[in-house]
Amino acid sequence: MYRLLAGTICAFLLVAAAAGAKKGEDPKIRTVQGVVSDVQGEAVNGAVVQLKNTKTLQVRSFITRDNGTYFFHGLSTDVDYELRADYQGATSGSKTLSTFDSRKQAVMNLKLDQKK
Repeated sequence: MYRLLAGTICAFLLVAAAAGAKKGEDPKIRTVQGVVSDVQGEAVNGAVVQLKNTKTLQVRSFITRDNGTYFFHGLSTDVDYELRADYQGATSGSKTLSTFDSRKQAVMNLKLDQKK
């Protein structure tokens, strides 16, 4: 009786764990995405978003699309990343995607300051 109960509980836990994680998803990998907007709040096409790995100092870039969106995938959950956007002399403030941020799909919108 106890063996049957223990077996049933183990099977339930395995099914629950499998349902909680997407097939093939690495728990140490995450993404960040967002929209770059100007001072008026309009989406900016062609802004350069830079993502800097604070451990290796490697920088990746993404040029925003028509709707101002950017996307970086394959990011480690064990690294802090700094994000910022530039467009025709205007720049956004720097934002940090921290190791303490547990989101697998973080959304970080960037707003450009007035041109200097």
